Amino acid sequence: MTLPSASPAPWCDFDLANDEARVEELEAQSAAAGFWDDPDSARDLMQELAAARDRVETWGGLHRRASDAAELIELAEAEGDSDVLASAGADLDAIEKEFEALEFQLQLSGQYDSRNAILAVHAGAGGTDSQDWAEMLLRMYLRWAERKGYSTDILDLTEGEEAGIKSTTVEIKGKYAFGYLQSERGVHRLVRLSPFNSASARQTSFAKVEVMPEVEQVGEIQVPDDDIRVDVYRSSGAGGQNVQKNSTAVRITHIPTGIVVTCQNERSQGRNRESAMKVLEARLLEIELNRQEEEKARLKGQHMDVSFGSQIRNYVLHPYKMVKDVRTDFETSDTTAVLDGEIDGFIEAYLKSRVGEEA
Repeated sequence: MTLPSASPAPWCDFDLANDEARVEELEAQSAAAGFWDDPDSARDLMQELAAARDRVETWGGLHRRASDAAELIELAEAEGDSDVLASAGADLDAIEKEFEALEFQLQLSGQYDSRNAILAVHAGAGGTDSQDWAEMLLRMYLRWAERKGYSTDILDLTEGEEAGIKSTTVEIKGKYAFGYLQSERGVHRLVRLSPFNSASARQTSFAKVEVMPEVEQVGEIQVPDDDIRVDVYRSSGAGGQNVQKNSTAVRITHIPTGIVVTCQNERSQGRNRESAMKVLEARLLEIELNRQEEEKARLKGQHMDVSFGSQIRNYVLHPYKMVKDVRTDFETSDTTAVLDGEIDGFIEAYLKSRVGEEA
């Protein structure tokens, strides 16, 4: 498939015809008698059909718009109409930008990339400074999600004694939320003059970020009731002050793995339990994904660290300003913009660096 010659931009090597044929094939299967006899298989097929239709509509529509704009440019050039030429050229420029964004999304082709994300931030060693750093990271991701048009829901948050937070878990809803945020897994290191030290000494702080795909399909992760222990307690605010007289907070312990999940942000015990189970299922799915990646690496004869506990990025605010990703060497001196949520450059550099790794 090629972009009309009037456009200076190359078109991607995208097999639209193959997707159109796949849509027809899946539609025929979904219309067959007995299709829903196997609900799990039918559900998977319908999800594939929806995704294929979306690609056909998106890329087909973009190609049609580009063709129309190119034809309009040819007519305007032939008739010497500068106003129409300028307008059609502007349309083609806008289409090119949309194409570049969609072309990048083609890299998000993993099984779970299009899903919502569960993101957790944990303060590391460093006391109050690290807890403040964890809160700064939380703000950065919330601002990033806002810029992307994603919705966020803080499922659990434990505040620090003096400032900042000890840990938090956030649900980020939006297409490709997990695909983008998977690049953020790991340890983030901050170097700055401490605002909590009377001598304003330089302080190094650490925080760990976890990102998990949200479980979408019923039965995708099986959690028998016998495998969990559920405890309820009163939700607490900063300093241990009770913000609820009733026991609405929920702690779920997954006995086979020892995973403990808490949720206390909702006023309803039922809602807190539902949110806690959502996080538990995401953590169990992550364990399974890690196992699969480890097996793939073993078969390739490679060593792979699937703990996501290694340092991935440095944020230096003193003696100079620089944010640098240690995996891709992508860097910027605009630390204020980064901490305000402008992290797409780091995300894109990481995802581009992984092209071909899945082969």
